[in-house]
Amino acid sequence: MKPFAIKDCALLVRMSGLPPAYNLRDLRERIAVCADDVLYHHFCETPLRPTFDNPDYRNDFAVWTRKCLGDRMLAERLGIVDPYAFESTAQLRAATLDLIEERLAELTPWVPTVRPGREFFFLEATTVVFDTGEQIPHPLAMPHAIRKMTDGSVFFHFLESRRRHPVGVDDFSAWLRETGDEFHPYIEAIGAIDFYFLTLKQLRAEIHRVLIEIEVMR
Repeated sequence: MKPFAIKDCALLVRMSGLPPAYNLRDLRERIAVCADDVLYHHFCETPLRPTFDNPDYRNDFAVWTRKCLGDRMLAERLGIVDPYAFESTAQLRAATLDLIEERLAELTPWVPTVRPGREFFFLEATTVVFDTGEQIPHPLAMPHAIRKMTDGSVFFHFLESRRRHPVGVDDFSAWLRETGDEFHPYIEAIGAIDFYFLTLKQLRAEIHRVLIEIEVMR
């Protein structure tokens, strides 16, 4: 089998061109029409942003709803949305809109609004990928290699990879499939990780842990 080429990545974040949201109705209208990449950024790329550090909520909509609108109930509902549990961005968008519309109906006729300077800005990002020059020569070397990976490498190979072919699969599992059945326990262990609510550092440690456990049992 060919070695696993370790890559790293960084985000180039920019404004999406959509007007900012000043209230909950604005947020609903913008989410309904924003590009898929905008929705993906606010749900999935937050762990890679150096400015994002919120242990309670993993997506920007939940964070803004709690910190700026002061709506803890909606923040909790949005905060448990796992974008990787949906088969398409359209399904994720629909589920998000349903939650916001439900909350608007509960609050009618009042629409939560923020003070100037606290509006929600819709962003999108380009992922810049580069080769680290490092490789994993064999699956048995995976635990050591993964333990040394940067956050960018973990994000690229475990999270961002799910947008590529084969859709929904991390790069490690896709590579291990080339070995046949010998390393199927690795694939099962990696696939069982409940990863969305982990930070990248926690995710790296968890991948390392499950692989080490497999090695101990071999």
